[in-house]
Amino acid sequence: MKSQKISPLKDKPLRNPGESLDRRLIDVALDGVIFNFMVLIILFLAVTFSWIYALSDAKPDAVTISVICGVAAIFFGVRLAKAFKETKNIKLGRDGEKAVGQFLERLRLDGAQVFHDIEGENFNLDHVVIHRSGVFVIETKTMSKSSNSKSVLFYNGKQILRGGKPLQSDAITQVKAASAWLHKLLFESTGKRLPVKGIVVFPGWYVKTTDLGRSAEIAVLNPQVIPNYLANGRQQLRDDEVHMSAYHLSRYIRTK
Repeated sequence: MKSQKISPLKDKPLRNPGESLDRRLIDVALDGVIFNFMVLIILFLAVTFSWIYALSDAKPDAVTISVICGVAAIFFGVRLAKAFKETKNIKLGRDGEKAVGQFLERLRLDGAQVFHDIEGENFNLDHVVIHRSGVFVIETKTMSKSSNSKSVLFYNGKQILRGGKPLQSDAITQVKAASAWLHKLLFESTGKRLPVKGIVVFPGWYVKTTDLGRSAEIAVLNPQVIPNYLANGRQQLRDDEVHMSAYHLSRYIRTK
């Protein structure tokens, strides 16, 4: 019987920062940008050749063809513009997740376990850090900045404000739901009620927090302050609990 070649890897590798956004970026680039761009080229060629024939001896209805192609060009042109905008936003978010993920990797030196891009039920957790001060779900929000204003956000425990106006973002609700989901997942896997807290981070933004914000269920931070934030927290997990939690979470990730 002929031997069959199999992979030497026993388990699926863990995911990288921004991996879901990388896949989404490829899908949008293929379906939204390349497809619509090719359609526009075909329409342009159709109009060009119709007028070439119209000005020669053959007389196709160049006006009708131009109108049809013009309407189609507007439709696909709008789709192309939307796809370009979406790819730009996805790239911004992906780069932010990668930058934060690479920064969080340094926490391993302090005994932390770090995971990225964990798939949940129709959502994903950008990062999870398991540290002796607790389990932290970290949601990365990457926003472009204006060169004419200060890059400052304010957090009052309920809302994230920019220039006195609440951000049009559900980041707090999102990370709160993700934290509850992870708490349930780890409880079902380990049988222990582990302390899980959500953190929203804004790369490149300075976050001013009120007293209510500092005592809130969800923290809003610049990623640069996370090491001090964890170090200043009281110890809630023993080293063996950190490794146990990391083992059960990594086992879940590899089954997805």
